[in-house]
Amino acid sequence: MVYVLLPIDMKSLGNKRIVITGGPGTGKTVLISSLEENGFYCFHEVIRTMTLDALNGKAVDKLLVNPIDFVDDAKSFNDELINARLKHFTNGKNIDKKHLFYDRGLPDVIAYMNYFNQPIEERYNDLCLENRYDEVLILPPWEDIYVQDNERMENFEQACGIHQHLEKTYIDLGYKPIEVPFGTIENRLQFVVDLIEKIGE
Repeated sequence: MVYVLLPIDMKSLGNKRIVITGGPGTGKTVLISSLEENGFYCFHEVIRTMTLDALNGKAVDKLLVNPIDFVDDAKSFNDELINARLKHFTNGKNIDKKHLFYDRGLPDVIAYMNYFNQPIEERYNDLCLENRYDEVLILPPWEDIYVQDNERMENFEQACGIHQHLEKTYIDLGYKPIEVPFGTIENRLQFVVDLIEKIGE
């Protein structure tokens, strides 16, 4: 898909919006928590809570990896997800912080839908083009730390496929994702802190 980028004046927003994305099980949530513990403002992922709510006690086949396969209304689920991420983006305008971190962004919804071959409304693309982030940090697949659970049903091979779709989606939207290297949480945290100091100059 070819996207037309809109001229967005990010300086008018008053802060830097930084997405932390990547396939499942790459350490995003731990990194977000560490940033928060160090005084940064972070918007947390919403999909895990939504997945638990959708399961509502249902038994899930280990081969079933897409939440859309067991929700009652796939379109409503995706609408709720992208609207929740849009709300995070909009709420950022009211937060007096130099840097805002997001555990996944609006384009993640499109990437997952593409991976699972779901139809994408033009509205989704428009939202991604109209509400843009300043930087995108992507965490690569890391088999050594990968764990499946009730909310993370993808196996590692599928996680790698999702990573590829995420990277492509952000690139197609005009972003240049920066890869966060493997390492201890301290090293990853320092990498991010050093990076935002550079982009803040």
